[in-house]
Amino acid sequence: MRSQGIKGPSYRFLHGNTKEITNMRNETMKNPMELSHHVLPRIQPHIYSWIKLYGMNFLLWYGTRAQLTVTEPELVKEILNSKEEAYCKKGFQEYIKKLLGDGLVLSSGKKWLKMRKLANHAFHGESLKSMVPAMVESVEVMLKRWGHHEEKEIDVFQEFKVLTSEIISRTAFGSSYLEGEKIFDMLKKMTTIIARNHYKVRIPGIKRFLKTKDEVEMDKLEEEIRDTIINMVKKREEAAMMGELDSYGNDFLGLLVQAYNEEDKNMKISIDDLIDECKNFYVAGQETTASSLTWLVFLLAIHTDWQDKARKEVLQLFGQQNPTADGVAKLKTMSMIINESLRLYSPVFHITREVQKEVKLGKLTIPANMETHIPTLALHTDHQIWGEDALIFKPERFADGVAKATNNSISSFVPFGLGARTCVGLNFAITEEKIALSMILQHFRFTLSPTYVHSPVQILTVCPQHGVQIILEAL
Repeated sequence: MRSQGIKGPSYRFLHGNTKEITNMRNETMKNPMELSHHVLPRIQPHIYSWIKLYGMNFLLWYGTRAQLTVTEPELVKEILNSKEEAYCKKGFQEYIKKLLGDGLVLSSGKKWLKMRKLANHAFHGESLKSMVPAMVESVEVMLKRWGHHEEKEIDVFQEFKVLTSEIISRTAFGSSYLEGEKIFDMLKKMTTIIARNHYKVRIPGIKRFLKTKDEVEMDKLEEEIRDTIINMVKKREEAAMMGELDSYGNDFLGLLVQAYNEEDKNMKISIDDLIDECKNFYVAGQETTASSLTWLVFLLAIHTDWQDKARKEVLQLFGQQNPTADGVAKLKTMSMIINESLRLYSPVFHITREVQKEVKLGKLTIPANMETHIPTLALHTDHQIWGEDALIFKPERFADGVAKATNNSISSFVPFGLGARTCVGLNFAITEEKIALSMILQHFRFTLSPTYVHSPVQILTVCPQHGVQIILEAL
């Protein structure tokens, strides 16, 4: 790589650069930051420093694995739009595999194609429209909890974690949503363990003889989740046999149970596939949307002029009626605000792919088994693409769509990825955010509380370390 002009920090025995990265992160996390949207130096200080030091593309070491960090938009586009066999989802840490299994997020090849078809069916068109009433119902429950006081302080991050968990439980598991919430609690414990172990490198093979406390806990949680989902499947099958349900139900779990009982081998999925998909939908859908909604409300609590514009649009479209699927599609101002929020506070802070065999990337030759790493936040705040005001909240930049906002460099805006592996839940997440925000704006004005401490942190997503406290004022 050096002979091709690629530089980077030196390799350190066994740990690579992980100790340096951990030290840099610990240093930036010691204190809160000023109220600015320049979060890359805090979330990924190593990326911020090393781009300045080594250029837009550089090599770092994650343990003994070489990782090419790529922030050049043209190369990003090439990686994300390439065929699966050239750049595929990489073999993740053991912890992440336990959390997501071999589901849609991590699988590849024929298996990924089959699961993707199933998920496309669940999250598009009529299926998505049928989920809107459950979303509305969940938001109503939250707003009831908020009450109609003259003024009240709440932590929206905690509130949205409950809301998104409930929406997923209702839309994915329908009548079994309380059991769905039980699964969610166990997955939450798993994500906490993963965050603790993200930059820890273990000696290969040692796990067979010696397990850490976290590894033992992960095994136990994985087993409990498996048992809970199998019980839910059995209940669905029994209800279908008794004629209580139309097929196995028309929610996400119903579609999975139907595929599990499918006669056609090409359509059939295993019980492991079913369990992994439930976990994927929960983690990918809940974590990311709770963070997105929180940063969205945070930005509107600061920029009240845009809050007023969004409220005006909502009231013109819906009045005091609940949002509808057709109406949500017409929220243009809100779409601009959501895009700008996803640009500055993208919940997914990196995209990683593994090179299976030697490939050409632009003018570079990338050897087999190397990882490519795309830091989303670095792309989203690149002054060359977004201009001098790249770190300022300006939703109007998206007035004519993403292509215009990025000067036709669409690969500079990748909150949901790009290409064939664009997040399948994109429409679900955006619909959920628009419904929640519309209903909040119909009932409340809100500003940032003086108690708020600006401390974005990287766990599974970019989220606020101490929550986001806002002052609610009933309309």
